Amino acid sequence: MFTTIRNRYLLAADLLLLPLAAYGSFVLRLEQPDLGQYAPGFFLFIALVAPLTILFFWISGSYARYWRYASIQEFIILYTALAIATLLVGVILWFQRATSGFALVPFSVPFLFVVLAAGGITLPRLSIGLIHNVQNRRVSAPGTPQRVLIMGAGEAGAHLARQLRDHPELGMQVVGFLDDDPLKHRMHIHGVPVLGSHQAIPEVARTMCASAVIIAISGLPGRKVRAIVSLCESVGLRTKIIPGLHDLLDSRVSFTQIRDVQIEDLLRREPIATDTSAVRQLLHGRRVLVTGGGGSIGSELCRQILACNPTELVVLGHGENSVFEIYHELLRRVAMLPGDGPRPRIHPVIADIREPDRLDEVFATHRPEVVFHAAAHKHVPLMECNVREAFSNNVFGTRNVLDAAERYEVDRLVMISTDKAVNPTSIMGVSKRVAELLVHQTAKRCRRPYVAVRFGNVLGSRGSVLHTFKKQIAAGGPVTVTHPEMRRFFMTIPEAVQLVLQAAVLGRGGEVFTLDMGEPIKIADLARDMIELSGLQVGEDIEIVFSGLRPGEKLYEELFVPGEEYRRTTHTKIFIAANASSLVPANLDERVGALERATLRGDHKAMLALVQELVPNHCLEQAIAPAQPVVAAPPLMARAVGD
Repeated sequence: MFTTIRNRYLLAADLLLLPLAAYGSFVLRLEQPDLGQYAPGFFLFIALVAPLTILFFWISGSYARYWRYASIQEFIILYTALAIATLLVGVILWFQRATSGFALVPFSVPFLFVVLAAGGITLPRLSIGLIHNVQNRRVSAPGTPQRVLIMGAGEAGAHLARQLRDHPELGMQVVGFLDDDPLKHRMHIHGVPVLGSHQAIPEVARTMCASAVIIAISGLPGRKVRAIVSLCESVGLRTKIIPGLHDLLDSRVSFTQIRDVQIEDLLRREPIATDTSAVRQLLHGRRVLVTGGGGSIGSELCRQILACNPTELVVLGHGENSVFEIYHELLRRVAMLPGDGPRPRIHPVIADIREPDRLDEVFATHRPEVVFHAAAHKHVPLMECNVREAFSNNVFGTRNVLDAAERYEVDRLVMISTDKAVNPTSIMGVSKRVAELLVHQTAKRCRRPYVAVRFGNVLGSRGSVLHTFKKQIAAGGPVTVTHPEMRRFFMTIPEAVQLVLQAAVLGRGGEVFTLDMGEPIKIADLARDMIELSGLQVGEDIEIVFSGLRPGEKLYEELFVPGEEYRRTTHTKIFIAANASSLVPANLDERVGALERATLRGDHKAMLALVQELVPNHCLEQAIAPAQPVVAAPPLMARAVGD
């Protein structure tokens, strides 16, 4: 049985096969089975080559390998050990010939031995995999195996096909590859043919009687995923996918990673080329504090920062449950870090950024050198009903963080803002715009790289529209969308965090950074895609209902405030508005103080007047008392300087 084969049996096989290879090399050289006068040389050769070869096999770790999953790399190591042992024996025999004047072993025997021994030692090791495959084929999956096509005939696709072949108990039989590279068409990979491009999916599926397609191309752009999914749905094929490139290690994929296509896959962009060395250099050995550390963005920031090996990481949050969860996750990650050097210390801190005394205590205790300010109230409709909380947290809380950072000479600070701060129509948007102004003012005053990062909606974050749609679909519908023309920019959490970390590196002080997020996406299209990915049909199984704009909502979001001059940075996917600090009002502190007093009194009229002075291009009155929505879309961006 396969399960009884161990490396000790391979050692026994080598002890038998190596002498046989030696005898065969003598027979081939002499062209007769009788060794005659070369018999002493034969025994000398065996006495030298067999122990030395076994020794080098042992040193190279060949007897400690799991040959069931052997690759070409393992066999290269095996053959190298054999060649070195034989070369050493050849040198010994050369000295014997030079000193005695006669040859016990013909000169060509070592060369013949290497060839015969390589074949001999390969056979038992290859047989392990063959026996395993034969045994696996005897394991029958319940019912008829599902016939699947693999989209992508590259390394990931080939590896996946091999895994599915070696695990028939999964009930998947790969009947063909599809690839857009015409040079691969009509080729075979692991015995499976490449049958055409993605456009041939309907025809190939009918011909091969396939019932599913697995997309096995890591980093495939969202538009391509969307096209493939659309073709599969047109002929009733189920669509599966492997993770994105950032989820894979060395482009290796396992059948355990196959999953259903998710909405994030349809929105994939080309991976952002992050300068990880610069980020690591900035954060390595530093004391870092993250506000809102238990939130979606804050917790991912903590994970990425921890990978840069800071001296200390302070996770500050107001919600104890979320801080508890990320704290223990980070502890597990610290325990798994390689090496025996000093490990980052994680400090969970429960604190409210609206309490300056508590912040002062935290900064005095931990003395952070880099601060990422992610704490904020972000739900637009909810903040319309809780104006006091929106301003007290987003504006006055940010002011407290900035004051503490300046007082304790924090080297760098990055505040996470939002595209809703541009021409804001909501309480949340106005509060974040004022917070941006406070960051710019502090950067200008203390001459340190304090910057703001502005981006759109984050897929998978708490409160994301995706969670709402999933719940509505699970409940049988309807799926509610506020307006058929509602569009938003979307990012994934890893993209957002990479932007924040890059801003920390690129910032010089007082700038606003934003990601080149491509084209905005219709929320109605997002809802339709999610319904179809759930295997349902819009209008038949689930309806999409338009409920009308909610207070504070806009049809279209923008990325830059009028007057900001922006350009691309050295990072091709990141824009910078370097003149953002020039837009700070001269009496910002005085107006923010008056806004704070009006907020505490609940004086909406005074608040509107003060906000009008702080953010002249806001439309807050419409947010509090919504008017009829205007369908015309404003420009997505102002003209780019130098573009």
